[in-house]
Amino acid sequence: MVGRQVAIAGVGFCEHASKRSDVNTAELVNEAVEDCLKKANCDIKDVDAFVNGNMPGFEGINYPELWLTDSIGARNKPLMRVTTGGTTGGSIAIAGYYHVTAGLPGLDTVLVVGFEHQSCGDTSIGLASVAYAEVSIYSRLGLQMEKVQRMFGAGGAIGISSYQAVNYMKRSGATEEDLARVVVQNRHNAAKNWYTHLKMPNLTIQDILDTPYVSYPLRYGMVTPASDGACAVLFTTEKKAKDFTDIPVYVNGVASVSNENAILGYAGSGTGQIDPCEQLGAVESAKFAYSQAGISYPEKEIEYAEVYSPFPNQELQWLERLGLFEENTAHLRYRDGTTAPKGALPVNCSGGVNSTNAIGASGLERVGEAALQIMGKAGNQVPKAVHTALGHSWGGVINLVTLMIMSDQPKRKWKGGA
Repeated sequence: MVGRQVAIAGVGFCEHASKRSDVNTAELVNEAVEDCLKKANCDIKDVDAFVNGNMPGFEGINYPELWLTDSIGARNKPLMRVTTGGTTGGSIAIAGYYHVTAGLPGLDTVLVVGFEHQSCGDTSIGLASVAYAEVSIYSRLGLQMEKVQRMFGAGGAIGISSYQAVNYMKRSGATEEDLARVVVQNRHNAAKNWYTHLKMPNLTIQDILDTPYVSYPLRYGMVTPASDGACAVLFTTEKKAKDFTDIPVYVNGVASVSNENAILGYAGSGTGQIDPCEQLGAVESAKFAYSQAGISYPEKEIEYAEVYSPFPNQELQWLERLGLFEENTAHLRYRDGTTAPKGALPVNCSGGVNSTNAIGASGLERVGEAALQIMGKAGNQVPKAVHTALGHSWGGVINLVTLMIMSDQPKRKWKGGA
C-alpha cells in the first residue's frame, strides 16, 4: 500500500549566532515556529501533531520537549522527539513525513521543529556521555580494552573529517585551495541569508589558508561553527498544502540508511580505519530515495542540492556519493562555477552547515532550504527555476545518512516496493 502524498507548506527560522543569550531555549524555538506559521499562512490550531529534535546532552536538559510543549504549540497534541546525532534534523523531517503519509485519522498537518542552544551547555561533555555509554557496553560484551581504544582512535568529528579529507585529496587530486574554495563559496552565500551565523561576504581563499591547522589538512578557517538556532518545517497533505501556500513542495522520496553499528564499525574495522570516504549509507540512501521519486539520472534531474557538510571536503564527497558528479571530480565543479548560485547545479546557497550549525536543526534546514528554492522564496534564491531538489544530512556516529527528494509536482513513484 502506498501512503498519501506529502507536501511541505512552510519553512521558518530564528536568527542564528554563537550565543543567543537574549532568549532562553523555549523562546529560541518559538521564534522559528512563529516564522514558519506566518510564512505558511497557518494557525497553530491547524497543526495536528509535532515532531521535535535536538541533542539533549549538549544543553544539559533532559526531555527538552516537555519544557518546549507550550512554546511550540503542542499542548494536548501528539508530540514525538527524535535524536540521531548530526542527522537529527534529517531524521525528524522523515518522521514528520511518515506521520502524514501514514494516513492516521485526524493527523494531516505536522510541524517539525529542530533546534540547538549550544551556548547553554557543553557540547564536549554531551558527546562524552555518548562515548561513555558505548565503552560500558563494549566491556560487558567482553571486548579487550586495546580493541576498544582503537575504536575511539578516530579523534571525534574533526579527526574523522581530516581522514576523509586526506583520502579524498589523494584519490582526486584536490588541493587545500580547493577545500578553501568550498568554504569561501558557502560563507559568501550565507551573507545573503538573513538567519545565518557566519556571514563573510569578503572572505578569500588566502584568508582561509592563512589560518592554522586543526588537523591536517583542515584549517581553523574551514571548521563549522557552533551555533544557537532553530528551524521549523510544516508537512501536510497534498490537498491541505494548497490552502496554506501558493507553491506546495511535494516530498517524492525519503531514505535513512545506516551502514555501521558504531563509530568504527564492527570490532573496530569500519570506515574510520579503512576508507573514511566510502560512506555506503549515502550511496544506498540515494538509490532508495531516487527510486521512490522516479529519478533515473540524478546528475540531470536534480536541479538544486543542500548537503550536510560541516567540513569542505565532505561537501565534495557527498556530491559524488549522491550521484550528482562523477567520482573525484566535484572539486573541479567548484573551480568552473557549476555549484555557484548561477551555475548548472547550485549547492548550499544557504551557506550550508559550514556556515551555520545548530546541530539539531542543521539537517532540517537542508530540507527547508531546498524546499524554499523550489518555492522561489529562499534568502539566496537561485536565478533559474528549481523544479527538483534534495536535502541531505549526515551523522549518527559517522554512519547514518538521510535524504529527502522534493519537487514542485507530485511524482511519487515506487520501483519494486510496496
